[in-house]
Amino acid sequence: MNSGIDLQGTFINSLRDLGLPPGISKLFWMPLPMILMVIGATVGLLVLVWLERKISAAAQQRVGPEYAGPQGSLQAAVDGLKLIFKEDIIPAKADSALFTIGPILVILPVFISYLVVPFGQNLIISDVGLGIFLWIALSSIQPIGLLMSGYASNNKYSLLGGLRAAAQSISYEIPLALAVLAVVMMSNSMSTIDIVQQQSGYGILGWNVWRQPVGFVIFWIAALAECERLPFDLPEAEEELVAGYQTEYSGMKFALFYIASYVNLLLSAIMVAVLYLGGWESPIPLDRLAGWLGQPETNPILQVITASMGILMTLFKTYLLVFLAILMRWTLPRVRIDQLLDLGWKFLLPVALVNLLVTAALKISLPFAFGG
Repeated sequence: MNSGIDLQGTFINSLRDLGLPPGISKLFWMPLPMILMVIGATVGLLVLVWLERKISAAAQQRVGPEYAGPQGSLQAAVDGLKLIFKEDIIPAKADSALFTIGPILVILPVFISYLVVPFGQNLIISDVGLGIFLWIALSSIQPIGLLMSGYASNNKYSLLGGLRAAAQSISYEIPLALAVLAVVMMSNSMSTIDIVQQQSGYGILGWNVWRQPVGFVIFWIAALAECERLPFDLPEAEEELVAGYQTEYSGMKFALFYIASYVNLLLSAIMVAVLYLGGWESPIPLDRLAGWLGQPETNPILQVITASMGILMTLFKTYLLVFLAILMRWTLPRVRIDQLLDLGWKFLLPVALVNLLVTAALKISLPFAFGG
């Protein structure tokens, strides 16, 4: 990260100029990125829910939400307020402690994963060296919360939904990790910033989707399965399990499942954009154009323009993938549970392993093209 705006340094220096000690200035900065992350993820969630309803309505040749705000844009916020005031019911024979902890374990890892998501140059909360590993490790916690919620509900449909969620997550986490490992091997780093920078310089031709087409398809399918999106929504299949692990939940606990589902879809789309579609990089190398206009390091206007273009490019790619996921919901039929597990274990896993081995061989034989 050699260019961009140092928000942390600017904020701390501004407080120090006001007379605050350095320690107090850093203390004020510490909660700010987390608050911004939660606000940003919540706004992205509201936009995603609105898009889901509008695109679904268009796919079914109907109108969708219209009255709550312009074109129904406030419908998601209204539904959220409704769930806040709904009665929170705990079944009499449920395990109340696990019943309460379950939704928290589902949503917390998803929000923490946003720590390592780069929305642009220098627009990342924590550029840790093991960012990708941290994201995969956090994503493996969510099924524990789903299984815990299904077990604690004391409901056979909820228990089956929790068991399905755990089995589905285990089946698709391994192919997803192998697909990510191939990208990490080419980038020589687990940092999300380094992975994006490794794709820069050649515009769209430098993106990993061209060097890892098989890994891209594996990652996208596994990500949809991890998010329990159609055609992989077996844990909450309404026709079979009422609502799966969510059956006995109401009020804000149900809202946590709802929020986690959509925030996880948004996170998965962002990670696809970061790993395979160049992140904040434009299809046309804009850094050369900026170089003709002046050096971004010495021109604050160019810094703002470059940062804004990076954010817009990341969001454009993210919501393009979200549109694809929503379209798949109304295009593909739901698979059976045995077909889902067979796809993960008998097809995606061996293909992902072969893809990783081929990537390693090409990295040794063609180091220039494959990040040697």
